[in-house]
Amino acid sequence: MKTINLYFRNPPRGYKWFPGDRYLLDAFRKITGKKKISGVERVFVNLCKSFDELNIRYTVNKPFKSIKPDEAVVVLGVGKYSLEGYTQPNPVIAGIGLMTHPNEWPGLFKEYPVAKYLQHSDWTNNIYAKHFGKDKCAIWPAGIDTAKWKPANTLKTTDFLVYKKIMWNRQVTEDALYQPILKKLTQAGFTYREIVYGQYTEADYLPLLQQCRAMIFLCEHESQGFACCEAMAMNVPVLAWDQGFWLDPNRFNWGEQDVPASSVPFFDDSCGAIFKDFKEFETQLPLFWLGVKCSGFAPRHFIKVSLTLKRSGERMLEIINSVYG
Repeated sequence: MKTINLYFRNPPRGYKWFPGDRYLLDAFRKITGKKKISGVERVFVNLCKSFDELNIRYTVNKPFKSIKPDEAVVVLGVGKYSLEGYTQPNPVIAGIGLMTHPNEWPGLFKEYPVAKYLQHSDWTNNIYAKHFGKDKCAIWPAGIDTAKWKPANTLKTTDFLVYKKIMWNRQVTEDALYQPILKKLTQAGFTYREIVYGQYTEADYLPLLQQCRAMIFLCEHESQGFACCEAMAMNVPVLAWDQGFWLDPNRFNWGEQDVPASSVPFFDDSCGAIFKDFKEFETQLPLFWLGVKCSGFAPRHFIKVSLTLKRSGERMLEIINSVYG
């Protein structure tokens, strides 16, 4: 097996109040357990865990100039900084968040020896393949740590956890979907807790999932949907808003219009149910709840078959072997 060099490079941060304060802030968050890990960073951390589980040796953020000619290179990160300074001839497997759309970096494959650009799921990969070419793109789902995200033998005290990640047309969606859903839950006698994307840590999220019987997932679309997958790994059935299209308003600037999308790209009937709008939510809610009460869903089984750390690591090795032989 070739040496595998893994990279996760965030752009340098400035200071918040005074020069150097980011180091104090990082130390404080580490001590208090309040450090937030971004979705892209979690993808990288779980790739490392995947290779650990498979006993695959790898390096992390080794200086580019130290890469030897026969070594594999995988670069995950945020923006163009991820590849800045890379001058080696070694082919690069790159993704997931180097750009939001291919038109933000049309010269990627000319500027760097990128062999494959990764996306998590079919619908996002289709966008990139249309611009970069199918042979230049590959689908790689990140693994879920099922040893950490697992059911607990604790009493369920709440019916629903409402997960709110509304990104576009927020006020319209609040009025047409979010508030009516909360009102309907109250009218129907359900208890619920709420959590908002970007305003919690894993230490907040895990006990909420342990306490709740089911989750209502509200997000326009996801390339994978880590939070939703973590809930399913804990065997929490999900009732998900899946309106069906990519709604990023920047899509028009990138020459896109009606692009099919999903909020739950890794999902089937064993995981829960979906709805397109509030009217369909009203229809689905009693049917979904019947399935919850009758233990008719098995979302953890779905995750353990499809999205474990082991399977994710094996898929990455397939991609590496396809590039390096």
